Amino acid sequence: MALRPIDNSLPIAPERLKKHVKVVSVPIQKQSEVGVNDENKAPLPPSTDSTIDYISSDDLKPISDPESKIQGLIERLDSKDWTKVCESLNNARRFALYHSSLLLPFLEKVMSVVVKAMKNPRSALIKTSIMASSDIFYAFGDQLLDSTSDVFDSLLLQLLLKASQDKKFVCEEADRALNALVKSMTPLPLLNKLKLYVSHVNLRIRAKAAISISNFVSKMELEGMNEFGLVSLVQVAADLLNDRLPEAREAARRTVISIYEAYTGNEEQKQEEWQNFCQSSLPPLHAQSIVKITSSSR
Repeated sequence: MALRPIDNSLPIAPERLKKHVKVVSVPIQKQSEVGVNDENKAPLPPSTDSTIDYISSDDLKPISDPESKIQGLIERLDSKDWTKVCESLNNARRFALYHSSLLLPFLEKVMSVVVKAMKNPRSALIKTSIMASSDIFYAFGDQLLDSTSDVFDSLLLQLLLKASQDKKFVCEEADRALNALVKSMTPLPLLNKLKLYVSHVNLRIRAKAAISISNFVSKMELEGMNEFGLVSLVQVAADLLNDRLPEAREAARRTVISIYEAYTGNEEQKQEEWQNFCQSSLPPLHAQSIVKITSSSR
């Protein structure tokens, strides 16, 4: 007897075919939904991100009748429309720069919105929130550390993360915000917070924290370094000298030189005292690396 071909062995009932097709079928996206051009249709409008204006701090103007508008600002910051949040963040910047006393009672709320916006996937909203953080730093400075919540710590972490990103315009804006932080706050309390991040698992966060520490230390006198803990400061720098990223290592070298100059006042007679300090405070290899850097800088 001749064998029946395999594909004719089990004819499929129409009902089973329908059921099978129903299970595996998937909706097909229209061309307009996936962005494919159709000569019979009008072109899609450009992305809304491109219509967001990035306003520099110098171009922001005071708000007319700010007392009557502050409550409305807080309400609009909770909008579901991200473009309205951008607009409200720019108005928050205006309050920070020109009417800071009115914004102060709502500062934690505003900072929470800034942190939330930095976590948003929309680049325009991220950049606007980072610009807002810079103006808040300049306006309130050390007052930000008086908060009883952890919102400032969350903001600092987000800035370090955004400064570590690959999107250049976001990264550059975050770097500017971190520089604003350095310029607007006294070093000691913020150094204690930044110190936590130089051992972070993320290499880029470590590097950005190291750069901020270096910028702070360059502003400090020896008295301030001693108040923070001179040994602790040198140990942080020594550890970063062996970091995997060159930015962190370079920041550590600058930190070492700043400490050295404050410690010795560039006086030749204090060189031996500096070497003794390094040898008594650090493991031998670390002490040797520190002394080598400061000897070459003379």
